[in-house]
Amino acid sequence: MKSFTFKSDDGVEIFTRKWDSESKTRPNAIIQIAHGMAEHIERYDNFANELVSHNFIVYGNDHRGHGITAQLNNCSGYFADEQGFEKVVRDMHLLTTRIEKEYPDVPIILFGHSMGSFLSRRYIQLYGDNLAGVILSGTGGNPGIMGKIGQLIAAREMRKKGPQTPSSLLNNLTFGSYNKGFKPTRTEFDWLSREDREVDKYIEDPMCGGIFTSGFFNDLLTGIESINKPENLKMIPTKLPIFLISGREDPVGSNAKGVLKTFKAYQQAGIEDVTYQLYEGARHEILNETNKEDVYADIINWIGRHV
Repeated sequence: MKSFTFKSDDGVEIFTRKWDSESKTRPNAIIQIAHGMAEHIERYDNFANELVSHNFIVYGNDHRGHGITAQLNNCSGYFADEQGFEKVVRDMHLLTTRIEKEYPDVPIILFGHSMGSFLSRRYIQLYGDNLAGVILSGTGGNPGIMGKIGQLIAAREMRKKGPQTPSSLLNNLTFGSYNKGFKPTRTEFDWLSREDREVDKYIEDPMCGGIFTSGFFNDLLTGIESINKPENLKMIPTKLPIFLISGREDPVGSNAKGVLKTFKAYQQAGIEDVTYQLYEGARHEILNETNKEDVYADIINWIGRHV
């Protein structure tokens, strides 16, 4: 694993990891990972090493407001003053452009988890032609009126306390119900995985969790509204393969209901190759679940069929 930084369009320093082997063999594909909210790219180390063992090279950056990128720019839990969601997507595309220069003619697969899946869904609307495929892990459906209400609350919080002030209210409204389906609970993050060790690692990680800002929630909710607009869904290249994967007990995907809504929306948008895989009993972080070997194998097999 190597690390480096690159500058965004507006001067933000973006911290990035790269995983590859010492082999000089041409890689089968490049996998670019977009991580989820309140975590960072190094949490994907086990998954990335498994991909490397199958002759893939893996890249992923810490998004604005997350991980080492947040430390470098003093912007924990915050995207940007304006158009934050869009700027994070452009950061991802800048990394793709760098990968294309380093590995011309090698196919690129985008893997997005949770918040990273929402960012990836916008990415494929803007830059889908850059990719050989996209895998969306732990994504959710269109929140509809609840998303609108969330945006109104975020706007009010921004006016009252400023966009860079952490919002316990929005945090509770967003995540407060996620653990309810798993009572009796051991921790407040039982919804992440059935694997206790992985939940404990998340809790003990100083770069995971925390209360995010009202500006962040406004950006995220605005971005989720944008990716679900019919006119934006029509921007996705119809020949781009899309693979949706989720735990059936994932509250972010409304226990698979949101995943299936997204699947149907892509079908209606004319996507020719869109499939999904649901894992019985699994929760949100399927890469850190008790059945993660099955998840890894399904991902690798899907990539193999599409490159």
